[in-house]
Amino acid sequence: MNEMIKTPPARTPANSLSLAEDGPMGWLRGEIDRLFDDLGGPVPALELTDGGKAYRLTAELPGLADKDVQIEVADGVLTISGEKREESEHKDDGFLLSERRYGSFKRQIALPADVDADAIKAKFKHGVLSLTLGKDEKAAERSRKIAIES
Repeated sequence: MNEMIKTPPARTPANSLSLAEDGPMGWLRGEIDRLFDDLGGPVPALELTDGGKAYRLTAELPGLADKDVQIEVADGVLTISGEKREESEHKDDGFLLSERRYGSFKRQIALPADVDADAIKAKFKHGVLSLTLGKDEKAAERSRKIAIES
């Protein structure tokens, strides 16, 4: 006896699946999309510029406060991470509405070889994290050209 296998409906927004994706493959795609959505929100946008004596790194972190963000440096890698927890309750006409939102992120950036880890400074204002990455003036002295033998 042949039984038809039913797949559960995709749990993604209706506009993300076309009619051609119905059936098992559409369901699988929906489940994969949901898995990646559950892994976390978007990562913050970063911009690194060279200002001569120092690099400048900016990260857009809207909705976060400085107490929500951590910055660490180890072995030439800068890690910016953060977590936002928001809870609210509204009581109206005998109804209680309770909302909770959680989200976290972590970005790791390999620093240029001439960054002095002890000369990194950070400021946070209006949802933008600005880091000044001081350069090690002796870094150029530690590099050398290597001749190619024939």
